[in-house]
Amino acid sequence: MGLLQLNQQNLSSIASRLAYPKYDRKAVKAGIVHIGVGGFHRSHQAYYIHQLLEDSQNSNWGICGIGLREEDRTIAKVLKEQDCLYTLITQHADGKDICEIIGSIVDYIFAKETPLQAIDRLAHPDTKIVSLTITEGGYNFNPNTGDFDFDNPDIQHDLRYPNEPKTVFGFLTTALKKRKEKGIPAFTILSCDNIQHNGDVARKMLLSFVKQQDQTLFKWIKHEVSFPNSMVDRITPVTPKSSVALLKNKHQLIDNWPIVCEPYIQWVIEDNFSNGKPPLEKLGVQFVPDVTPYEKMKIRLLNAGHSVLGIPGAVHGHATINACMEDEIFASFMRKFMDNEVTPHLGKIEGIDLADYKNSLEKRFANPNIKDGVSRICSESSAKLPKFLIPTIQKNLDTGGSIKYGIFVLAVWSYYSYKRVDINKNKIEIIDERKEELHQFAKQYEQDEFSFLRISDIFGNLLESERFLNYYSKMTETIYKKPDIHNLMTLIGQENYFVE
Repeated sequence: MGLLQLNQQNLSSIASRLAYPKYDRKAVKAGIVHIGVGGFHRSHQAYYIHQLLEDSQNSNWGICGIGLREEDRTIAKVLKEQDCLYTLITQHADGKDICEIIGSIVDYIFAKETPLQAIDRLAHPDTKIVSLTITEGGYNFNPNTGDFDFDNPDIQHDLRYPNEPKTVFGFLTTALKKRKEKGIPAFTILSCDNIQHNGDVARKMLLSFVKQQDQTLFKWIKHEVSFPNSMVDRITPVTPKSSVALLKNKHQLIDNWPIVCEPYIQWVIEDNFSNGKPPLEKLGVQFVPDVTPYEKMKIRLLNAGHSVLGIPGAVHGHATINACMEDEIFASFMRKFMDNEVTPHLGKIEGIDLADYKNSLEKRFANPNIKDGVSRICSESSAKLPKFLIPTIQKNLDTGGSIKYGIFVLAVWSYYSYKRVDINKNKIEIIDERKEELHQFAKQYEQDEFSFLRISDIFGNLLESERFLNYYSKMTETIYKKPDIHNLMTLIGQENYFVE
């Protein structure tokens, strides 16, 4: 059995080795155009659609991917060589790897080189939904005001040259204008990014852009285009080289960019579509009137939980999230944070048992096959913590609830940003656009113990709370004297820690 390159021509031969698409990919129409085809999209939305396409009645819901950035050149090359096929490797906690070929992406357009082709695909009557995973930065809002950033040179270009767009807003606007002029119904814009109220953010940003360019189109989009909020979840680490080797050695398959993920998957979508929707409820996707409770649950438990493990884990010297969970002190600390500081403010969530959900998070984080790097989890903490963690601290300050677990993470973050080494003096890899600014504020600690907190757009008004400052002062003093994360976590976990 010789090596086979993953592509459509070889699919029938590969079928004896791995699960593969049973549907006729040539018969599939691209009802969804997805902008920003990364690892998460391929483990999540594309996986759901792949399952849906196994029923021939759903052949109108294939995916055409679009890449807008120079960084998308590599994925464009790989997908072209592989006829948009890729392997999804689901890694279970017991060591079992489930490998299957995913075929739901039936076309890919590298819009940086062929913008008109991308516009035509977006404007095509077959396109019912345009979904997005463009990261928070792709929404082009000012982090201080939340308003659209018109100073971005690419935005200025798109306003002047609507038929030669560079940004997602330019492409969406030009395509929607073509649809309006041809009498084609508007598509739904479905954000799948990890942003609270992601649909509302997408709507606000697009309408801000369109209003500057075309007032008539602005009114049409405002009335005709739906922007459902959604909550997505599946841990998808960066693909390790070992996964490429696994497929080559075990299955004699050459796949230049497989995707690895955990077994768990969740998708909750606001039931608000302009032009039809795929029957994803058959696969367990929840269509709900309001996504807010689910967003809040995920962000404050899963995303914040990752930071509660990751930042102290980096200073302690743990390389991966599962290594943090194998450390009983870390695992216990995170669960107490979830139980004592987050859960009291989540309320009842339809269809969710919070105890079960938290138990599942512990199992997911502990999965030894999903070696999610602490450096990835800690990346862009300056953007994450104001949304994931600080609102929980503020809520508990308002209600007199427990604050010590959340504050501990901020205190360690100060040390992490200043020293940038772990307890063994090994350099910590910090991935954050604001890492130099964080460092400059944190390193003033000796002169001003609250220096780090003076970055107002991150920490808000926490400096005004005497209760907060008392905890923070005690914790930073202890950490800076001796960054013994284990000892401090153990002390904080005791009921009589810093009795007020």
